[in-house]
Amino acid sequence: MTLLRSIAWAAAATLASASVAHAGQLTIVEVAAPPINCVFHLNCIIPVTDSTAPVPLPFTAGSPFLQSRTFGGTLGTPAAGMFGYEYRLDLSSAAGALDCLLGLVVDFGPVATLPYATGKTGHVYVIKQGGLGTVGIKSAEQDGSVITFEFDKPMCVGTNAGMGQSTFFFGAASTKQPHEITAGIYGFGSPPFISLKARAPNH
Repeated sequence: MTLLRSIAWAAAATLASASVAHAGQLTIVEVAAPPINCVFHLNCIIPVTDSTAPVPLPFTAGSPFLQSRTFGGTLGTPAAGMFGYEYRLDLSSAAGALDCLLGLVVDFGPVATLPYATGKTGHVYVIKQGGLGTVGIKSAEQDGSVITFEFDKPMCVGTNAGMGQSTFFFGAASTKQPHEITAGIYGFGSPPFISLKARAPNH
């Protein structure tokens, strides 16, 4: 385990409010929009609730944020009775001499397994077609109730405003309803781990 991952897990321990059995590596499925919507809604159109939290680092310009998106699954779909959770870290507007961010830590609880794409069942999905972003998810590792999502490349800030990066939307499903939590982002630099608001299952 790398030093940064060790820092992330140590900080994540302070976020967890409950414990479940160790789950290890979670399966990630790459998907496209709008087909992913059909897992949650019969008409493949999802009414969503969005919230954002500013990234609390000393950027010289821009307003980078973490976006949390939640929605329910309807009858007749694979996710019937469940809740979908999506996240996107957007540094695209930011500028400044800051080091890169490497991942997101969320106290999520039990994760549902769903057929997110034809012939592909998994715990986590990444919307790599038909949506925003350029940075994907390399891994999703669960320890207790906490999931560490590691980006597939460092998320860096541009030298000028509007030149930064954004992750794709990535998500998972749960039987538990949403509530506000304190999530974390880890990376290079000081501090190596920052806290910010997000929404996740009330497990």
